[in-house]
Amino acid sequence: MSPTNANTFPSVVGLEPHENPQPGQPDIHRSRQGSPVHSPRRGSSLFGNGEKGYDWLGFLWVGQKQQLRKGKRKGGRVWHLRKRVKGLVVVIGLVGVFFLVNWFMLLRLQEDPVEPHHHGSPKNSSSISVQGKSKKHGKGKKQYNGLYGRMLALAAHALAEGQNKREPKDLWQEPVVPASAWRPCADQRDWEPSKGNNGYIMVTANGGINQQRVAVCNAVVVARLLNATLVIPKFMYSSVWRDVSQFSDIYQEEHFINYLTPDIQIVKELPEELRSLDLEAIGSAVTDVEVPKEAKPSFYLKHILPLLLQNKVVHFIGFGHRLAFDPIPFQLQRLRCRCNFHALQFVPKIQETGALLLKRLRQHTVQQGLLDRYLVGTYAESIVNEKSAHSAKASRYLAIHLRFEIDMVAHSLCEFGGGEEERRELEAYREIHFPALTLLKKTKRLPSPQELRSEGLCPLTPEEAVLMLAALGFNRKTHIFVAGAQIYGGQTRLTALTTLYPNLVTKENLLSPTELNPFMNFSSQLAALDFIACTASDAFAMTDSGSQLSSLVSGFRIYYGGGRMPTIRPNKRRLADIFTKNNTIEWKIFEQRVRKAVRQTKHVQTRPKARSVYRYPRCKECMCLST
Repeated sequence: MSPTNANTFPSVVGLEPHENPQPGQPDIHRSRQGSPVHSPRRGSSLFGNGEKGYDWLGFLWVGQKQQLRKGKRKGGRVWHLRKRVKGLVVVIGLVGVFFLVNWFMLLRLQEDPVEPHHHGSPKNSSSISVQGKSKKHGKGKKQYNGLYGRMLALAAHALAEGQNKREPKDLWQEPVVPASAWRPCADQRDWEPSKGNNGYIMVTANGGINQQRVAVCNAVVVARLLNATLVIPKFMYSSVWRDVSQFSDIYQEEHFINYLTPDIQIVKELPEELRSLDLEAIGSAVTDVEVPKEAKPSFYLKHILPLLLQNKVVHFIGFGHRLAFDPIPFQLQRLRCRCNFHALQFVPKIQETGALLLKRLRQHTVQQGLLDRYLVGTYAESIVNEKSAHSAKASRYLAIHLRFEIDMVAHSLCEFGGGEEERRELEAYREIHFPALTLLKKTKRLPSPQELRSEGLCPLTPEEAVLMLAALGFNRKTHIFVAGAQIYGGQTRLTALTTLYPNLVTKENLLSPTELNPFMNFSSQLAALDFIACTASDAFAMTDSGSQLSSLVSGFRIYYGGGRMPTIRPNKRRLADIFTKNNTIEWKIFEQRVRKAVRQTKHVQTRPKARSVYRYPRCKECMCLST
């Protein structure tokens, strides 16, 4: 995640952060002014010239007539001048009222509260300030408008003017012809089952649900490579995720074992005679420090197999990205895909709630989605609402994964507009959760936040994400599902999204407290619901291409989507260059540049060498190309 010409919205030029958006206001100049009115010149003094009486009487009579004529002329000028001034005042007043009403309507549009489909959750009444200032939001909360106050105002105006315009055609589409030529075939096998008689492989995977999923698939491949029996993997408790969920709490254990039986031997526990062994003492406990990241199969054959043969058990602790994608034998790569796309299915509790989530997202579903049965199994049938099939059109929705939790923000070493307070907070978090990174910062010169951003190494902020969506052409009526845990900065950081796109929801909005209660305090199980909603969406947008959830979601959409499940993968380096011009760039130019940067990433491509098969399954090992 040949370009189609996209509709563009009218640009708004010259709005500064502290200006209210009043597009098209003319400069009002007075075209002409009334001539100055001079006082009439006074005649000679009545007594100072020594003239005769009759001359005085004649002068008085003539003077009175002249004064009368001059008075009439003067009165006419004043009347006409007053008339012109009154007319000009009326015109100015009407223009002022027009722009005042226009401004008020735009302000009201931008302050509309979010009104998602709530099922027991309070409404979110976030609002956005278009003046670039930090606005109070509840007690002690500040609104994050940061660097993009001006751009958000332009986006709000563009969405307001374009809400009845047709969206660009390619928003909800993937290049179908080349993409649809690929079909899933990782379920095909061409080997004999492994007897697993060299010993037992134990794995304790770290990270969140998505890192754990990758670790499980890699462990399956290592077990086959070493002709070992795999013990059902365990998940390490993380101080970041704080989730005690184990494999059987998330995935169907029996399906996992049975589906992979033709490939490897899997057991739930070590044999009793091996349970009492002190694996650390005998050297069978292997940490992630001892195994290189993305180690080649030759590493395992040279260093791990002798240990396995000697002690009959090896325990990988902190196992994650510890197996390379290339070079690796064809059948082992296919096994990796088979595990990810076929063997790992969510438990019924997650599937049932996931189906309920999809039903409420689609509102009037008349048929199953392409991926529904792979995600929620038999519960896919419950998504279809036959009663409303003829009463309304099924709604499509965009899912976006905001990878903007505090762990991601802190680990990125980037800055996000929060100033010194933000720097202190993130540094304190790093010292607790990423001590190695803190030490590295102190001992080596690392790239500055500005350098990291220019290289596209910083996750998009929620403000940048909403600007991207608005520039791409998603209109104000678009239904958006936001996936992610606790956004750094709290609910107010989502203000830009919730204001510009009022039809925005999360799983917390769509599910009642009672429905969510079985998953509370289990972040991995909550993340599984996000995975289902994102994977089944009509379009999916990621904000950080390095995110495991985004990678796995986009891979599922490719594997099962038949070329009809588009994914937006922003080129963050190019976007960073565009965002640096946020104080001067016109909206129309911003639209054009963002669309060009994002459109290129939607092109269908086969898996690049050494890249993840979970994210790029279009390769001969995972999918078959129709001729």
